[in-house]
Amino acid sequence: MIERYTLPEMGALWTDQAKFQSWLDVEVEAAKAMAKHKIIPAVAARKIASKAKFSVDRINAIETEVNHDVIAFLTSVSENVGEPAKYLHFGMTSSDVLDTALSLQIKRSAVLLDKKLKAVLRQIKRLANKYQYTPCIGRTHGVLAEPTALGLKFAVWYAELQRRYEHFTQAVQTVTVGAISGAVGNYANLDPKVEAEVCRCLGLKVAPVTTQVIQRDRHAEYLTSLALVGSSLEKFATEIRNLQRTEIGEMAEGFAKGQKGSSAMPHKKNPITAERVTGIARLLRGYALSGMENVALWHERDIAHSSVERVIIPDATIILDYDLHIFEGVLKGLVVDEKRMLENVYYRGGLVFSQRVMLKLTGPTGSREKAYELVQRNAMAAQAGKGLFRDLLLKDVEVMANLSKSDIDSCFDVGYYTKQVDKIFKRVFGR
Repeated sequence: MIERYTLPEMGALWTDQAKFQSWLDVEVEAAKAMAKHKIIPAVAARKIASKAKFSVDRINAIETEVNHDVIAFLTSVSENVGEPAKYLHFGMTSSDVLDTALSLQIKRSAVLLDKKLKAVLRQIKRLANKYQYTPCIGRTHGVLAEPTALGLKFAVWYAELQRRYEHFTQAVQTVTVGAISGAVGNYANLDPKVEAEVCRCLGLKVAPVTTQVIQRDRHAEYLTSLALVGSSLEKFATEIRNLQRTEIGEMAEGFAKGQKGSSAMPHKKNPITAERVTGIARLLRGYALSGMENVALWHERDIAHSSVERVIIPDATIILDYDLHIFEGVLKGLVVDEKRMLENVYYRGGLVFSQRVMLKLTGPTGSREKAYELVQRNAMAAQAGKGLFRDLLLKDVEVMANLSKSDIDSCFDVGYYTKQVDKIFKRVFGR
């Protein structure tokens, strides 16, 4: 059963209160940096730092009149600071605050996503170790192919999500930069030393060059990294959904006592959480596309990106946080039917061992084509319900003229297909 997602830490980072607090953090650090470099009086910076506060309700009321969120914010803060407020926001432009504060919020939210990504990776690794040698059937085109190890499925997931994690951490580094560069990014009113000091105190890097805004390819990269995490989770969830199908029955989401699968059909156990993971991935990809649309702004700045980002960045981080939470729950409660997996490996008398039989026949028959023909006719007969594949081979005169019964028996050993698992695990997990 999936634990209820109770919100919060992540959602709390994107409230109006948190947003304005981030703005205030930037303004206070900017005042301190300006005082340090003797741009404003030190006493003014101290009073700004000690008295600066705001009211969300007051900001909203002022914005109704002035129709400018940053001016409304500064007015609210100034009402509390008093006379030294004339040095608040000194030489700065709105985007210096907005973009640097947004980077700060993204960095704080990334800490939570990082934690949940690592938790999912741990669960996948646990499953890989638990089912390292468990035989299951591999499928290509949705059709039975050859046996493999269930542990390898999970190893594939782990390696993929590890790539996504590395991309995510790089994208966080790319997007978490600050800028205090002025109206068109030329530092006309402030020395770049102020920017460097502010970013150092906030734990951000300095964007080496900006216009009025931090360039939006950075945000698009970050949103894309979140969308790719979501897409990988969707891929894993889709595998679970497929394997939970009644006619396959190899794997399923946990089903809690008292849970109900359908209002109409009492027998139902549906992969509802895996389906939710799939839907979330669609949203995340849409957010990534919107982020890419924001890259091309007019000249040194327009605000076409602003209304978009107010939705997509908080939503993308919150929904991926939730996505990782519920998928970790799926992995913790995952039900694996090893008996059904083995039954499917030996479906129709072991059809999936056909390549092994063909390779065994190739030498004695002197022709791969002849070996293929002999195996295929028996495989197709088994598919048509005319007997079990292994039994049909043993009754085939041409096959038996080239192979012994022990030769054929050896072709149906499932251990043959898991003999390299250790080597693959060493490459994936480093052991």
